Amino acid sequence: MDIIDKLYQHYEILNEAKDDIAKHRKEYEDILLAVKGSDKEKKLASQFIAKFAKSFPDLENETIDAMFDLCEDDDVLIRKQAIKDLVNICKDNKGAVRKIAYALAQILQSEDNSEVTAVHNSIASLYQIDPAATIEALFSELAEDNEIMRERTLKMLAMKLRTLETGVMKPEVKELLVKECKKILQDVTADEFVLVMAILGQCKIADSVSGQQQLVDLVAEQCNFTQVFNPADQEHLDRIIICIKHALPYFSTQVKSTAFVSYICDQVLPHRNEIGQSEQKLDIFKLLAELSSNCGPLDPVVERIQIVYDTLLEYMPLPPPVLEETNGDGSTTETEIRLEFTFVESLIFAFHQLARQHREFLTDNADRSKDFRSRLQYFARGVQGYIKKLRESLQDKGVDQLRDEEGRIKVTALRTTSNINSLIRDLFRNPPSYKVNVTLSFKPTNASQAAKQTAAVAVNNESTSEAAGVAKRHAPITFESSPPKVRVNTDNRVRQPYVVPTGKFSANVSAHGADSRPRGRGGYRGGRGYRRGGY
Repeated sequence: MDIIDKLYQHYEILNEAKDDIAKHRKEYEDILLAVKGSDKEKKLASQFIAKFAKSFPDLENETIDAMFDLCEDDDVLIRKQAIKDLVNICKDNKGAVRKIAYALAQILQSEDNSEVTAVHNSIASLYQIDPAATIEALFSELAEDNEIMRERTLKMLAMKLRTLETGVMKPEVKELLVKECKKILQDVTADEFVLVMAILGQCKIADSVSGQQQLVDLVAEQCNFTQVFNPADQEHLDRIIICIKHALPYFSTQVKSTAFVSYICDQVLPHRNEIGQSEQKLDIFKLLAELSSNCGPLDPVVERIQIVYDTLLEYMPLPPPVLEETNGDGSTTETEIRLEFTFVESLIFAFHQLARQHREFLTDNADRSKDFRSRLQYFARGVQGYIKKLRESLQDKGVDQLRDEEGRIKVTALRTTSNINSLIRDLFRNPPSYKVNVTLSFKPTNASQAAKQTAAVAVNNESTSEAAGVAKRHAPITFESSPPKVRVNTDNRVRQPYVVPTGKFSANVSAHGADSRPRGRGGYRGGRGYRRGGY
């Protein structure tokens, strides 16, 4: 008899046996042997095994091994069939979920997208059958030293957990998921950290204040505040930037950022000039600004305000001195100074926030107060000139024009300079005031907010200083093609007024973040010999 016909005959016998099916063990064993046959025999064997496996629990190991053989077949169609049919075996045997989920995760190494999709769907189905066993199996797989498999398993979890029914995520499952994520966070790359945080987000852990604090504590552990900051350690700097960005959404009046602010002030800012990349330095300043809004009492406070103040002064120059005449014809000499508006916005905002904790910082020292007021006054001239130029360039612009790249850059620049102007006015008071509140220009806005804010600029250009323009973060705002020039009179006459810069604004765009640099974990096993143990 033809083997295919024989398989169908076995199927009929088993299907009709019902309560007496256990007596037909020989027929089921013949079906198990068919996984070594032709392609058609293998496909039939996969379907028949999935249907009758529940009737032969004493042959569970042989059944699963036979299906794993099919998962290692050279034909992708056979592999996909077996991946799908493995789920049916678990529907009547929850005890097999852990073992099968563990094996399926290894198939994520496949380069065939359709096969990977089949694995995703099968693991999602296993999660519906037994969430705890599936999670335990997958995280056990993550403990293995296989970079490709770790990354793909984490990506799958981050993606699939979002689409699962809410009812499946019971409290005990959430607790298990958080527990396993904590374990894996003890040794992760920067990319893996981002994925784990995404997985934790699916647990709705951030719905409560205690959950938010828990997430912040996890991020603090990743930052490793006990490690002395070394600006030459690129991996640690990247980790700090990436980790803090993921903690930002969870800070509030109840969840304080004090430890993060203290670390930046104590460890990072003293080495600011040793940080090689300007983009990373700006990232640190931006993060400090956002963290400062929810910072609790600092101790010591004066030293930490001082380091922020000293950093700010590096970007807020004094008015240039009157020079001796150097030109024989009596002409004036021009001094060029570059004003870094984006850097200043972050630093002056952070100083304005933190100095509230010690309002006498400026007034206690007359020389410091005089010097700072001089810098504020000089910088304000540049800011106000730039604001005027921006408003003129935005005048009569329609909504569509404000939404294009150049329009968005100018609106963001207007927000930045308007924020600086507001903070300068507050600090220039005698005594300095700390009452004004501004929204940082680089904080992202959602699409609806951006549309409303852009429309506001189009309707009333005079109020653009209050308009928030874009969700995109742009390159630092400076005077690019024509730096601010202060004419210095060499014959002791009155100094000439500030000359407003001209030229195009920078159109370079840089994301608010640094590329992660995952460390290598070594190679991964070639071939398909998936491990069948693990439990």
